[in-house]
Amino acid sequence: MLKEKKILLVDDEIQLRDMVVSILQQEGYTRIRTAGNVREALELAENWRPHLCILDVMLPDGDGFSLFTQLRKITDIPVLYLTARGEEEDKFRGFGLGADDYVVKPFLPRELLFRIGAILRRTYKEETGRVKLAACEVDFERAEILRGEEHLPLTAKEYEILTALYRNAGRIVTIDGLCEAAWGENPYGYENSLMAHIRRIREKIEENPSKPVSLLTVKGLGYKLVTGEKR
Repeated sequence: MLKEKKILLVDDEIQLRDMVVSILQQEGYTRIRTAGNVREALELAENWRPHLCILDVMLPDGDGFSLFTQLRKITDIPVLYLTARGEEEDKFRGFGLGADDYVVKPFLPRELLFRIGAILRRTYKEETGRVKLAACEVDFERAEILRGEEHLPLTAKEYEILTALYRNAGRIVTIDGLCEAAWGENPYGYENSLMAHIRRIREKIEENPSKPVSLLTVKGLGYKLVTGEKR
């Protein structure tokens, strides 16, 4: 779900950070971390891998514009500026770098939530309906695999793993990324469990699980889902 996406808030004002975190939590966002400077922000961006970054422009050890440039060397996640710098030149600079939105302080909580929701919906489309694979269809709404007249239910972990693969259909998803999708923020030590779940998923979606054509292993890197859709 979108409200389970990881949000990184970068601002050196403690009261502002606490207020924004409270606003997000009341709306149902559950995975939020904060940073008070550029160094902390880059460390979290690299190690925690957030899905959205909310940046202030004025920071004690740099500025949000240079931070944006450094973030782009690590990740291509969406960025929303939340800052007191409301001059047109600053806005143009932020959007020119590639920011997804720019909100000026003081702000209305509902406006901030609306803009965050819009960015997340645009960037991370929810999986609905059916997705066609070579030997079956995946019904994400019902968490089932459809093979002719058969309806094979997915377990919760199988569903999370398939969802992560489908979001990146045609692209490699690392072992760590799939473990995090299924087991949360501390995914280490689940590699063997992941392999067992992959094997069971293949038994449900492949014509011949020993020779998969939809859920492929990319040796040394991770796995890739091949669908009939153009991505």
